[in-house]
Amino acid sequence: MSVHLKTHITAIGPEVAELAEGGVLILFADGAPPELAEVSVLHKTEVGPSDAAPAVGAAIVIGELEGTITAMGDSAWNKVREIGHVVINFNGAAAAERPGEICASAVEGEVLVAALRAGATITIGR
Repeated sequence: MSVHLKTHITAIGPEVAELAEGGVLILFADGAPPELAEVSVLHKTEVGPSDAAPAVGAAIVIGELEGTITAMGDSAWNKVREIGHVVINFNGAAAAERPGEICASAVEGEVLVAALRAGATITIGR
């Protein structure tokens, strides 16, 4: 499996932990407007994003946390490619409720929060 995206966390907004405890992670590329940065994990891309979206079953790794993609919204990967933004919902859903959402295997909220550290790597696919 190839790497579709490899990025590094540069900053974590003050409201991220509360969302992450509920299994929701919002990624936004560095330079996001302040009102979006408050709820987002800001990142700087090292590899990708690839032209093709990762398939269901592709790995998603955040630091030490490992999961798999369970569903991909219709426009989710386009947003990653265009502006470095996506909502990842760690709910294990087989279908995305929103077009800009990636669903991933369910994880404990506190485990997700613990994985979110400045400098940590986020990899999708491998």
